[in-house]
Amino acid sequence: MYQWGTKRRINSASNYLKNEFGTRIQKVTIDAGFTCPNRDGTLGTGGCTYCNNDAFNPSYCTPEKSISKQLKEGIEFHEKRYRSAGKYFAYFQAFSNTYGSLDYLKGIYRQALEDEKVIGLIVGTRPDCIDEYKLEYFASLSEKFYVVIEYGVESISNKTLRNINRQHSFERSLKALNLTREFGVKSGAHFIFGLPGESRQQMKDSVTTVSELPLHTVKFHQLQIVRGTRFEKEYNEDPGKFNLFTLDEYIEFMADYLSNLNPAIIIERLAGETQPRNIIGERWQLRYDQVLQRIERKMEELNLWQGKYYQNQPG
Repeated sequence: MYQWGTKRRINSASNYLKNEFGTRIQKVTIDAGFTCPNRDGTLGTGGCTYCNNDAFNPSYCTPEKSISKQLKEGIEFHEKRYRSAGKYFAYFQAFSNTYGSLDYLKGIYRQALEDEKVIGLIVGTRPDCIDEYKLEYFASLSEKFYVVIEYGVESISNKTLRNINRQHSFERSLKALNLTREFGVKSGAHFIFGLPGESRQQMKDSVTTVSELPLHTVKFHQLQIVRGTRFEKEYNEDPGKFNLFTLDEYIEFMADYLSNLNPAIIIERLAGETQPRNIIGERWQLRYDQVLQRIERKMEELNLWQGKYYQNQPG
């Protein structure tokens, strides 16, 4: 049976962090003005077919503001919304936040860690934007701060990765994750369910591979067709190309998927969320917390929990 100190059916990040730090930890999203090699012409242009970061950034988060100003405004926002938050992580989310020289990166992250309320970094990036020198730096930060490098893996299928213009292979993701582990730095990964060309069975079967990755945390999102992306154009031209999840379908899918997932992996998110006005096609019209509650309620109804059917548990 699951043992996470609560009656929850998943190994949730909120519970893990509260147990680890003794207080609620809140992420403050930072846009440091990075780009990525899939946009600036190094690997490609136009970016990934689903990507529009502006649809997900909070209002206080804009690269025109300094990092310290974004942090200040973000902390003020969260202190009003979540009065129980005690400490904060600076979350560098937009684009590839290790895409630059090491000296440049040090300057960026130094600014974030100067705030006494910030006790850690979550750094979103691509698996082809990391190397030994950067990981050595993050390892040194990990001695004093909580640090997670969060990689956009998206799919374990190379065919899918080519179709969505990721410009890297799953093997490149695996290399980055293993290298991060070698340096003793925590890693996270992001996956999207519902990408064109992948059957529901393929998505379900991916749990075996995902469970064996050297992951500290994971985020799962359903595919959303966001305005301003290449997928918007493709959807308008041929909606039948997409097999978008309805809310009920996704809840059933995630309940089953999680019951086969390695229970040691900490769950950061189980669904994506953005303003309904930014979405075309399938819209759920629910906040993330409502979707999460429904998934856990379904798991309780079916007597499931994360890792119930995971095959490689010790003993």
